Amino acid sequence: MEAFDYNYPNYDVFALSKLICQQQKWDLSKICFYTGVPRQDDDAFWNSFWVKKLAGMGRHGIHIVARPLRYREKEIRLIDGSQLTKTVGQEKGIDVRMALDIIRGALEKHFDVALVLSQDQDLSEVADEIKIIAKQQKRWINMASAFPVSSLSKNTRGINKTDWIKIDRAMYDACLDLNDYRTSR
Repeated sequence: MEAFDYNYPNYDVFALSKLICQQQKWDLSKICFYTGVPRQDDDAFWNSFWVKKLAGMGRHGIHIVARPLRYREKEIRLIDGSQLTKTVGQEKGIDVRMALDIIRGALEKHFDVALVLSQDQDLSEVADEIKIIAKQQKRWINMASAFPVSSLSKNTRGINKTDWIKIDRAMYDACLDLNDYRTSR
């Protein structure tokens, strides 16, 4: 979303997954979404947003894995050399859960391609494991990393050892979630 100058997660996971799979000529069998969610007492606005957005995804049959964010103090060095301490939320255990689910899916032959909408390099270990499983099962299995790319992107790399699928502005905008979960409804 930041790559396209949006200030909140306004993508439709179902539409984006479906479009990428159509373009790659892959059958879409299951969508899982993994995220950290702020607790109500830590950030009521974003908690409400994610509760509503995840409920909407669930109505589309998307399997949701959500965990509460954990907060810690982080020192940030400003341009002028001074430091600022800021409380930041971090997802804990989400990448491990995703890795386990991908490996289990490969072992149980639930997919030929694991499409991961992430640039988290920790998941490159999963790509290595997928190659080992493919060899053991004597079948083709692959892992692909899809991610947004624009002139605003700070990171223009997918997950190492995966096929990279770059999401451009036109593709992203074609898959916007028309529901604005920031409102109180």
